[in-house]
Amino acid sequence: MTNAPMDRSRFLDWFDLNRERTGTIFDLLESNAYYTQPIALRHPIVFYEGHLPAFNVNTFIKRGLGQRGVDERLERLFARGIDPDDEQVNGQAALLWPTRGEVEKYADAADRLVRGALETQPLALPGHPVLDRAEGIFTFLEHEALHQETLLYMWHRLPLDMKRRPGSPPAADVDARPPSPRVVRVPAGRATLGAERGDIAFGWDNEFPSLQVDVPAFEIDVFNVTNADYLKFIDAGGYDRPDWWTPEGWRWRTEQQVTHPLFWERDPSANGRGPWLWRGQFDLLPLPLAWPVYVSHAEASAYACWRGARLPTEAEYHRAAFGTPSGVERSYPWGEDAPTAAHGNFDFERWDPVPVGSRPAGASAWGVEDLLGNGWEWTSTPFAGFPGFQAMPSYPEYSADFFDNQHFVMKGASPVTAKPLLRRSLRNWFRPNYPYVYAAFRCVTPVK
Repeated sequence: MTNAPMDRSRFLDWFDLNRERTGTIFDLLESNAYYTQPIALRHPIVFYEGHLPAFNVNTFIKRGLGQRGVDERLERLFARGIDPDDEQVNGQAALLWPTRGEVEKYADAADRLVRGALETQPLALPGHPVLDRAEGIFTFLEHEALHQETLLYMWHRLPLDMKRRPGSPPAADVDARPPSPRVVRVPAGRATLGAERGDIAFGWDNEFPSLQVDVPAFEIDVFNVTNADYLKFIDAGGYDRPDWWTPEGWRWRTEQQVTHPLFWERDPSANGRGPWLWRGQFDLLPLPLAWPVYVSHAEASAYACWRGARLPTEAEYHRAAFGTPSGVERSYPWGEDAPTAAHGNFDFERWDPVPVGSRPAGASAWGVEDLLGNGWEWTSTPFAGFPGFQAMPSYPEYSADFFDNQHFVMKGASPVTAKPLLRRSLRNWFRPNYPYVYAAFRCVTPVK
């Protein structure tokens, strides 16, 4: 949809899908979860139900059209939020925030205002700082899609009895046997990172301008590292050997007493000595050995070091995902066809992963699988702008605030990455010790 013409009906359909999907995500919660803060570095849940409609109003109605919003007080509150670090204040969160009824009333009014403007107001104004090429419209639509995924990271940390299961779940495939690890050789060639502004209808500022990189030959895992693979690292004492970790990673591991992936748990009835379980969105499951392991960048780097390998650079990921023997670069790993469920586990088809290698139709020209979907992929590349980077007028702080050499680029997509975000140039990023992301990885070794 991001590459589609600036058609008013497409924007309206996208807006409606966003708001319906966000409503579905909030409907997963029991009422006692609403003022909780399941991830300490994020705001309480109440903030986000107001933040999404307020961002739409602040971006499109106010900064774009120069018109009044719905409620100035709430639009200021939900633009910046309250993120108290005092435990006593946290315990009184419900007293600091509006009631859910007030938030829902505001959201309904904001949705009516934004939808009416999408139906009647100019969407693209050449030379306008926010609406040139409809940048502000794409900004608030993609912003909500991005937040839908990060909301589910929060939901994942909630006690299971604080959530409602939505209908009958698909088969979990927890008993699937993991495939034998394989690597393929990717010959030296050129990778194009990012995009040119005229080549796609919209991209975030960190996607521009394009950058061509010459990539030496390397070998890369065909499959993401699985839970079965990672279990061998744990059994080898992976969390007890500082020589496999970066100094920063080892400091985090010891200070936070990390001994296993956040998504792994022990059976609580077995005094910490039972078999490993996987904490799914709605169930504790026997550890699915064939699923990709979800870990922080620090853990992924330590595993790669243990294996005598390393994480791929952003350019190596691009070369493995979009390169071809002919030198032509594809829009998707599999070619030019629009993404479908046959190509990968994305766009909310499931709440959890599937066994690696389950979607062979999504393989790249080199035979590398699951490059788009089933889990974002860590790279070793620090997040920064490409040469010629310019902050976007509609959201100037979006990228530049994170050019601090303390975040790493992620590529690909997870099970709950929306389809409009699957473009080749999209870049995600997180800190190396942030363990909540649906983040997988694979290893590379240089070819001498």
